Amino acid sequence: MTDSTPFRLPPALIKRAREFDGEPAPVRDAATVVLLRPSGRTFQLYVLRRATTMAFGGLYAFPGGGVDPDDRPSTIREDWPARLGVTAGRASAVVGAAVRELFEETGVLLAGPVDQPDRTIADVGTADWEADRAAVVTRELTLSDLLGRRGLRMRDDLLFPWARWVTPEFEPKRYDTWFFVALLPEGQVARDVSGETEETAWVAPGGTAGLPMLPPTRSVIDSLTPYGEIAQVVAGASRRDAATPVMPRVQLTDDGGALLHLQ
Repeated sequence: MTDSTPFRLPPALIKRAREFDGEPAPVRDAATVVLLRPSGRTFQLYVLRRATTMAFGGLYAFPGGGVDPDDRPSTIREDWPARLGVTAGRASAVVGAAVRELFEETGVLLAGPVDQPDRTIADVGTADWEADRAAVVTRELTLSDLLGRRGLRMRDDLLFPWARWVTPEFEPKRYDTWFFVALLPEGQVARDVSGETEETAWVAPGGTAGLPMLPPTRSVIDSLTPYGEIAQVVAGASRRDAATPVMPRVQLTDDGGALLHLQ
């Protein structure tokens, strides 16, 4: 799908788009992570289906969520502000949110020993790790405090910026969302631990055609489909523009529907 091809909105979004008449809601920063793992000569990505009791229930998405005040890792790569198109403070918060949300929703932690920069921590599914993950979810413990206590540092070198989307004006909750791709650390397993999903799956990008998704999710998957290997995805990330946001424009159609144009 190209940027000139509009997305037809699902019924719930059509209703909100056609009924919208007012001031747009403020925009909050957010981060979403497309987790990748090798599969033979190619790769798979991790998707989850949101619970029907939640907003966008029944749709497939990636792990992610809004930036929190405590999402301030002590150090990040120096190129993040330029890659994300924001100040150093905002870039730090977005990167921190990406790592935290991935840990909260999948149990996967992008971290390694402070004194061994090329290593990642392996098994984070034990009972003591699960207790720490739950404490991060409830905000009893910040991710930075958890890493410091365990002698770890965040591995933001395993995150690669891919895209940036801003929620259309008709939505009651709006986000400026950065999409990252990330590599599953060796020895770790993605688990359905968020309590917000009905199903999770590892799927090839080309195998998602029948899954219901919001336009940003579908667009990101479509952009990954041409790549054959994870190494190609990593190389491709350096050529991606994750600083300029996609700001969709809604067109109401005469048949009572609505189309989303990318711009």
